[in-house]
Amino acid sequence: MAREGRRVSDDPRRDEALRLWADGARLIEARRFDAAIVVLTRSIELYPTAEAYTFRGWAYSHLDRVDEAIEECKRAIEVDPTFGNPYNDIGAYLIQQGEADEAIPWLEQATRAERYEARAFPWANLGRIHAARGDRMRAIECFRRALEEQPGYHVAQHMLERLVAGANGFARIDGTSRGRRA
Repeated sequence: MAREGRRVSDDPRRDEALRLWADGARLIEARRFDAAIVVLTRSIELYPTAEAYTFRGWAYSHLDRVDEAIEECKRAIEVDPTFGNPYNDIGAYLIQQGEADEAIPWLEQATRAERYEARAFPWANLGRIHAARGDRMRAIECFRRALEEQPGYHVAQHMLERLVAGANGFARIDGTSRGRRA
């Protein structure tokens, strides 16, 4: 049964924890990361969910506490291994730390997660890794998969266009470009 777009369970603690998780997500969107961490911690104390751990990790990442963000995502996976968001987030955090090789298995797992609605993101992240390595064909395949998952996804569309057109360089994970110089 749903009420106001939210699942309602037979456990009022779980319902309150999910309400707090939604409040924490809104605080992250408002860039109030410390407040979000407090609210998400209350949610977890009331009823631990993969969503709350993952979003608390996201808040930590915005505060440059990436190692803590990764640990939160691992806790989320312990609570619900079918939830795809923490796998992608770990992959993204590892990319941010310059650990692309370590990111790949996490991103691949995100593409296969049973409960995940944003599969375009791990496909695009995998595409970025392959593009940075110069593996143009695998990158193109990943960006196409991202667009199959989310038609019109601008990041994947832009990267795919550059790769297919044979642009002189493509985005690297570290934000620089590489390719021929004029």
